[in-house]
Amino acid sequence: MGLLDFARDVGRQLFDTDAEAADNIKQHLEVKLSGIRNVAVEYDDGVATICGECDSQAIKNRAILIAGDVKGVERVVADDLIAPEPAPEEEPKEDYYTIKSGDTLGAIAKQFYGKASAYTRIFEANRDIISDPNKIYPGQKIRIPLD
Repeated sequence: MGLLDFARDVGRQLFDTDAEAADNIKQHLEVKLSGIRNVAVEYDDGVATICGECDSQAIKNRAILIAGDVKGVERVVADDLIAPEPAPEEEPKEDYYTIKSGDTLGAIAKQFYGKASAYTRIFEANRDIISDPNKIYPGQKIRIPLD
């Protein structure tokens, strides 16, 4: 599963019918993110296509994760979500991780950082998709800051 692929049957419930999906995903992105403009979203059979402009590649990646964290979305297409190319020294050093059954943020922190107490670093990096560090679910995709 790459950055643009998600588990369709898990995530935040934002819509009941496909007809309302695009508008609800668009509103969700606009509420959760600053630094994104002229957003347009299309939704078709589990695929959310996002267009617009982002202030940075990091915001574009967050928009993809936020849209992918919606129940019913299994793929995000963001080819027309424009972001400036970062300078090599400005590229965020991060990895992506898909939550598995039995995972905790502490266990993930231990795997990536060597100590469970660093779970707050992961939580803070994912506040836009995780509201409580004890409420994560299998299939959810999160950012792991590496710098």
